[in-house]
Order: sequence, then C-alpha cells, then structure tokens
Amino acid sequence: MSAETTSNPISDNASRVRPAGLPAHAVTVVVPCFNEEALVPALARACANLARLLEGQYALDFLFVDDGSTDSTYAELCRAVDGSPNHAIVRHDRNRGIAAAIMTGIRHARSSIVCSIDADCTYDPAQLAEMIPLLVEGVDLVTASPYHPLGRVRGVPPWRLALSRTASRLYRCVTRQKLFTYTSCFRVYRRGAVADLELDHDDFVGIAEVLWRLDARGARIVECPAFLQSRTGTPSKMKLLKTIAGHGRLLARAAWTWFVGG
Repeated sequence: MSAETTSNPISDNASRVRPAGLPAHAVTVVVPCFNEEALVPALARACANLARLLEGQYALDFLFVDDGSTDSTYAELCRAVDGSPNHAIVRHDRNRGIAAAIMTGIRHARSSIVCSIDADCTYDPAQLAEMIPLLVEGVDLVTASPYHPLGRVRGVPPWRLALSRTASRLYRCVTRQKLFTYTSCFRVYRRGAVADLELDHDDFVGIAEVLWRLDARGARIVECPAFLQSRTGTPSKMKLLKTIAGHGRLLARAAWTWFVGG
C-alpha cells in the first residue's frame, strides 16, 4: 500500500488549533490534486468563496490530497493555505488515482459529512450549498448529476461526454437505484457509509465503483441536478483506453452480480 503522509506544517498546525469537539454541522471538503500547480491559486480562491458562502450554516475544513504530483503542486498548496487553521494537506508518495485520493481524504476526515470536489472546479463548488442539505437522515451519498433532465453540460469534449454518458446508461441497467450520472466526482458523503469501502479501481472507474458498492449494500443515493463545464488550464488526467477497459470489467462484474442475485 502506498504511504500517506500528513507531516507538514499545514497539517500539524491544523491539528493543534482545531477544537477537539467539532461543531454539529462540521463538513470536510476533500480536494484530490495531481499536477495542478497552475490551478492552485484559483482553487484556493474558490475554496475561500465557498467558506464565505456557507458561513453560519457549516463549519468547513478543507483537506487537499496531493496524489503523487510530479510538479510543484504540493509547494503551491503549502503556499496557498499557509496559516489557515481549517486547511490540511495529505500526500501520496506516488500517483494512485482520483478514487484512491478521495478515499484517502474521506478516511482522514474528522467530520461525519464529507464532500469531494474537483481541483479544476469543473463543477462550481458553490453548488454544494444545494447538495449538502440533501444528505438527510437515511441518505448515504448525494451525487452531482449533469445528465439529470434538470442538469446541464457545457464545453465538455465530445469523446469524454460520450464515454461518461454511455457508462452511466450501462450502470443504470445493473444497479438497484436508477441514476442518471454515475461518473461525477462531485459528491457529498456520509463518512460512516463509505470509509470502509475497499475499491478494486483507484482511478476514474473507482468513482462509479463507489456507487455500485453502496447500491449493492442497500444504501440510499440521491442525485442533485448540476452544471458541468469543461476544465481550463491543464489537460484531463484520464487515460482513455485504460478507463474504457476498467469500466468494461466493472460493468461485467456488476452485471453478473445483478443477474445472479436477481
């Protein structure tokens, strides 16, 4: 298993100044980062805007997971959040994948509600204001759904949109709950429902695997219509052929489980 470290000034400072008893509406926002040095300043501003927007409703902690970046992402994160008591950084010693990074953040979180957002803010983090209240008693996960009839998509490359929409349609056939979107990383989790999940896929496929595994457990998943727009700055980290093959394997397993179980 790849090592995870939190021995950095930001994390140490955060653990000292945060009160032991977290507020009732404490929320951790997990941000997976891999080679995002150019986007860190804009990301930091977006997080600050989110904290201001939700001030008074939720006490936000931000947990950045540097997923083995080979550029200056870690240094830029340290510079951006230096001195902020509600920010911390966790590092993977190698690149493990976006699903692994999110799971690391969930397991390091100290609040019962954990959100995951994209470092490039393809989903406006402010949309969490609509999503977090949907995590009512009995709901284990709220996922952003741009493919919902009330959702929107703008500027996403056609190949990526086709892959995501097709995968979501296929997963819809082999899950108990019929969702419109299975591939969004923008979510709100009940930590106790997901922290113990062991994923076979650490990359983008793992994002769909989380939903499949929760669905198989009988968990309740809610969709929130959302607006997805194309990323700016650095290119997508998705490896197309590997992702297609991974979805194929997971879908085959899900289909087998569905039909045998049914």
